[in-house]
Amino acid sequence: MDVPHHDPTDATAASRGRMTSDYDYPLPDERIAQRPVEPRDRSRLLVVDRATGTLSHRTFRDIAELIPSGDALVLNTTRVFRARLLGTRESGGPAEILLLRPVDAQHYEAMIHPGGKLRPGRIVTIAPDFRVEIVESTPRHTRIVRLHATGDVSAAIEKYGHIPLPPYIDRPDDVGDASRYQTVYAAQSGSVAAPTAGLHFTPQLLSALDARGVERIDVLLHVGAGTFRPVQDDDPSLHVMHEEWCEVSESAASAMNAVRARGSALWAVGTTSVRTLETATDSARVVHATQRDTNIFLRPPYVFRGVDHLITNFHLPKSTLIMLVAAFAGYDLTMHAYETAVREHYRFYSYGDAMVVL
Repeated sequence: MDVPHHDPTDATAASRGRMTSDYDYPLPDERIAQRPVEPRDRSRLLVVDRATGTLSHRTFRDIAELIPSGDALVLNTTRVFRARLLGTRESGGPAEILLLRPVDAQHYEAMIHPGGKLRPGRIVTIAPDFRVEIVESTPRHTRIVRLHATGDVSAAIEKYGHIPLPPYIDRPDDVGDASRYQTVYAAQSGSVAAPTAGLHFTPQLLSALDARGVERIDVLLHVGAGTFRPVQDDDPSLHVMHEEWCEVSESAASAMNAVRARGSALWAVGTTSVRTLETATDSARVVHATQRDTNIFLRPPYVFRGVDHLITNFHLPKSTLIMLVAAFAGYDLTMHAYETAVREHYRFYSYGDAMVVL
């Protein structure tokens, strides 16, 4: 199916995709996936061809047929930790602590609820042997908290914490989420949200890609809660982007540069891999090793340096993530793809279906 024609000389065409309201779209609640499909690679795949402006419908396991030998998948190997702590305030009322990232062995930056009742000095009891002390507020409207545990703090988080499912999944986490809200190649703990495009890969699919001669290159970006924060101002340039820790090793940078040098392509698995690559790649399209916080905000107009193809899920309206996809695929083609996905009953968001942009 073809993208509707737009006159490139039309002044409104040139301005589309520059405002936050341009990225709104209607989505019935029943399209928001509350649970994943099984097996992982049986999810649907919307194939978006930038060269022809056409869309086609596949199954995710077909991705092995789309990636040529010699190309490389770039995978974010972060692991989601049990960042959601549920407890009681000193008054007996409920409280929730969402750990964002460690400051040191005992202190974390966190989001808390109810914020107005949890001022510095207050205590939240998670379990008899595990308490959270509110230490101070930050300029980012988060808190620094101190974790008091009998024994190892990390062990207490693992024992009492919950999988931090996104707010649009309207149910408590259960036993299955501990493994399912995690990629099969997750390695280093540090994320409060999964790099969801990677959730569709199975060991068997990865083996099939290996057999096809597709290289795998690992990078790291620890996903923060800010990934779900909508852009509030209609001018996206006024949005304060959240920071997330990313790493590209020397060996990964060398491998990606070698892929490009032989004329092959890099396939970024997820927007987190995209943000990592664009942070680490210079204007000459050379990838450099890096270890740093990144707050890169990718939106139209943007010329990509480190990514040739994108595998991604479907993202929230007016989010920084749908803007990233539009910067890569083009605004009109992106919104056409989303309109088609809604009409064709694709499943949306973290446990939903996928899209690949060729």
